[in-house]
Amino acid sequence: MIEMVVHGVTLDPVSQMPIVVLRAKDNEEILLPIWIGIFEADSIVRELQKVEPPRPMTYELLKSIIQQMGGVVEKIVITDLRDSTYYAEIHIAYGTNTLIVDSRPSDAINLALRFEAPIYVEQEVLEKSKVPKPEEDEEKERLKEWLENIKPEDFEKGLS
Repeated sequence: MIEMVVHGVTLDPVSQMPIVVLRAKDNEEILLPIWIGIFEADSIVRELQKVEPPRPMTYELLKSIIQQMGGVVEKIVITDLRDSTYYAEIHIAYGTNTLIVDSRPSDAINLALRFEAPIYVEQEVLEKSKVPKPEEDEEKERLKEWLENIKPEDFEKGLS
């Protein structure tokens, strides 16, 4: 597992949907963008900016319930990516027990921020989330092949 931090929240320029961007705690090059809902994004931004609502909102309420029951969010783990949907778990420690609750990543991240709990991502999720890029060697090979096969008359075609 890789420990991540919330790098920020931004908007997808095409869909205008919010994206929470996680960054590896020890490697700024490892990023994980997760598209989330507007309300969840707003709650993340409020918590990052330490803006307290006048009355408890959903995540403050959940934090209060967990604490009143003697629990604490120990960590959250983003466990899977299936069919463009991320899956997460909230690990709640209470007494000598740990309760693991299935969750959307946006809800888990919101609670992790409020409890100052670590956010982890399974290595497999990072691998699945990578956008495939053409291999640099493949590009070099195509250029080399093109250069080897070009004929003088090919240059003349471009001039007319």
